[in-house]
Amino acid sequence: MRRPLLSFAMILAAAVVGVPFYYIVVNTFKTQAETSASPLAPPSGLYLGNYARVFETTPILQSFLNTVYVTVVSVVVMLVIGSMAAYAMLMRKTLVNRVAAALLVIAFLVPGQATLIPVYRILVELRLVDSLEGLVFLYAAGSVFCYFLIQGYLRSLPISIFEAARIDGAGPWQIYWRIVLPLIRPILITVGVFQTMWIWNDFITPNVFISSPDKQTLVLQVYKAVGQFGVDWPAFMTLSVIVLVPVVIFFVAMQRHIVNGLLQGSVKG
Repeated sequence: MRRPLLSFAMILAAAVVGVPFYYIVVNTFKTQAETSASPLAPPSGLYLGNYARVFETTPILQSFLNTVYVTVVSVVVMLVIGSMAAYAMLMRKTLVNRVAAALLVIAFLVPGQATLIPVYRILVELRLVDSLEGLVFLYAAGSVFCYFLIQGYLRSLPISIFEAARIDGAGPWQIYWRIVLPLIRPILITVGVFQTMWIWNDFITPNVFISSPDKQTLVLQVYKAVGQFGVDWPAFMTLSVIVLVPVVIFFVAMQRHIVNGLLQGSVKG
């Protein structure tokens, strides 16, 4: 009895989540009049005018390349910093490292919106405002999140592996590169997926720190469809689909690795 009820609840939850996505996708293939008349009905034909207009009036390709560049570089930086910090904190349990770990916990609890003004002033001094490198610099703060997840995964591994490598004469860098990185590959993929989805869909950071049209990300192009007195709904929904489709495909492709990483990190030894 419990299994059918659970299946029904899961189907219902999937429907609740899927209906908004269905609504956006089907209406990108309709004219505005057809959307107003029957927003939830399937399109009567394959109308591609909305996509043609968006690609003609919006620098989609440039924004896509900007988003890919910022996302890839930021995720790589976060994974490197987070994994190295987790490895160092685990191997050297000194008082300084414990204090640093406590400070990281406190910093992680501070909402990013509360630090926008001081961070903006810092980027002005560094001349990184309105630059893609400035966004990478800001997103690098996500290394704290990576550090916590990777450290939890490292603690599930037998410490004897690292001690044996040290006895054999391997240095800290050799242990990190040849032993730690291969062992933590599942959690690196898991954290990388989470951070990729965060950066790809982030709106606040690029909206505050980017002003040049040629440096805007995809999410900012969606925001352009929202005017002061109205919303260009066909363009808004079409741009939303263009932003969502790559990250949905990426998440579905990496879903198995996410589950494996979380399960392996939850088992001791």
